[in-house]
Amino acid sequence: MPRRWTTAAICLLALVALACEGGGEPAPRPTGGKPASGGLAALGDSISTGFGSCLFLNSCERNSWSTGNGLRVNSIYQRLLDRDPALRGEAHTHARPGARAAALADQAEAAVRDRVDHVTVLVGANDACRGGIDAMTPVAKFRADVDRGLRVLREGRPKARVLVVSIPDLYRLWEVGHTDSRAARAWRRGICPALLAEPTSDAPADRARRAAFRDRVDAYNRQLAAACRAYGSRCRYDGGAVHRVRFTLDLVNRLDWFHPNAAGQSRLAEVTWRAWRRAD
Repeated sequence: MPRRWTTAAICLLALVALACEGGGEPAPRPTGGKPASGGLAALGDSISTGFGSCLFLNSCERNSWSTGNGLRVNSIYQRLLDRDPALRGEAHTHARPGARAAALADQAEAAVRDRVDHVTVLVGANDACRGGIDAMTPVAKFRADVDRGLRVLREGRPKARVLVVSIPDLYRLWEVGHTDSRAARAWRRGICPALLAEPTSDAPADRARRAAFRDRVDAYNRQLAAACRAYGSRCRYDGGAVHRVRFTLDLVNRLDWFHPNAAGQSRLAEVTWRAWRRAD
């Protein structure tokens, strides 16, 4: 083969290899300098990481109701991207499994460094899901932790729009799942013991514990709403929309029977997007 044809063939193969390697994903963000402004950051706990929504009990960020970029969940990020293509590649998940409200300040600092203009906050389930009622985060401390995190955002990104999301109705999950042997068996492994320990028991002490858990989550949600009001006009509370979602076992994964599956994440995205749009 003549040398010029050999060279052309090599170049063509290199171009094909590069195209395949990209896989249709956005081009890598340039290194050096600060990231572009205008992106979205998710703060909070495992729910915002898509935990348990893939095949294993770990984070699956592509299915996150907030920052996901997968095909199964039409996330807040994807909906914002439809309106502003310049946001492509600017979704940042700073939420972490197991995080409580005390972690919000550090997560907010990371969002400030990312120079985001949109922030979602979903936190509180881990403050309630402790070993027992006495171990749950006191309401006053919960509020102080939320205020501290929001203050970091207000000082670092004063023009950012913040959506504070209510804690899902975990008591409702116990109501619909405690008679299912598969869910009850999974919950006995130590998932949210303040609520789900002895899930099938009808003993007065267990009923009282569950009622106290439900009341604590309600108190946290009131504080989330109040903290958002105190933040100012750039913060919008979802009005309890997520807490009102009538979760069924079809919306949670089949491993821990607790975290939302892809369908559950999609439902959260739908509900929170309506709250986001009301803020426009």
